[in-house]
Amino acid sequence: MYPLLFEPNLHVIVWGGNKLQSYKDLTPTNEPIGESWEVSAVESSPSIIANGELKGHTLIEAVERYGEKLLGKSVFEKYKGKLPLLVKFIDAKRDLSIQVHPNDEMAQREHGKMGKTEMWYVIDAEPGAYLYAGFQELITPYEYEKRVEDGTICDVLARHEVHAGDVFYIPAGRVHAICGGVMLAEVQQSSDVTYRIFDYNRLGLDGKPRELHTQLAAQAINYEVEKDYRTHYSHTEERAASVIDTPFFDVRVMDVTQSFHRNLMKYDSFVISMCIKGCCRIRLREGKNIDKENRDIVLKEGNSCLIPACIADYDIVPVTKNAKVLETHIDNKNRSLSAKITRFLHLMQK
Repeated sequence: MYPLLFEPNLHVIVWGGNKLQSYKDLTPTNEPIGESWEVSAVESSPSIIANGELKGHTLIEAVERYGEKLLGKSVFEKYKGKLPLLVKFIDAKRDLSIQVHPNDEMAQREHGKMGKTEMWYVIDAEPGAYLYAGFQELITPYEYEKRVEDGTICDVLARHEVHAGDVFYIPAGRVHAICGGVMLAEVQQSSDVTYRIFDYNRLGLDGKPRELHTQLAAQAINYEVEKDYRTHYSHTEERAASVIDTPFFDVRVMDVTQSFHRNLMKYDSFVISMCIKGCCRIRLREGKNIDKENRDIVLKEGNSCLIPACIADYDIVPVTKNAKVLETHIDNKNRSLSAKITRFLHLMQK
């Protein structure tokens, strides 16, 4: 096992732009690239490994071959040998459709798949750029259907102007849309299930109206109104700042100006690192049974790597003066502790 790098996995979408190719230092084209699936074990579009002895193999094949060594024993058992996360870079030149995702229960019932909770970390935003997340006022399911019909659904959504570094948590059931002029990193459950509610009556790349899923969306929507939909966090240099801690994933962000040690072995989970800015090295600690060539990898801006659970003890070393890294993993340590506390309190109440 060694840190895995991946070939580009770009998706042409009607609302996409032209920023991701330059961000990832790829040859530009005129195609509207909306998404870069950075680390994916989704069957419809798996990542292809770009380094080491697994070069050319899919990430799905690597997970099947190495199992709990790659995923972590707890993750392997909980998710039945599947990689539970998908991470992307997204460039919205135009507004995405108004949409919602189902939770695990509904997604399994309707599609035999995992639900889709996600989070967004804004990398760049043009002046005045915004996104939608949640409702700004309480509406009924009847009003929802009427507003979809007459095209006024956006009038009741919470609109948020955004800037670099902003974070939004999008649990399953929350209506949302990324809008034009926003580029962000997305961490989500490993699912491709999306219910499109409203798409501004535009045509897809095939010249036909894009499919809507109004009725399925109505079953998935959480109509509750929140006071604040932003995720607030403290950002301290030379520390891994906790951005969000959920049952599905933990996310941290790091500004790296000097060598930065990360030992995440206690979480019993794979780690995904996304280089948001600059360039850095992922250098495994001595003592790991890894050949020299794969002990030290370069992680460039706009690229990501997966660090297997069995070797999640490493240094992040800046190559450029400043590097920013977004890191995600599954927090099995805290989940286990939380479960123990819950059981203890339950016993005390008896």
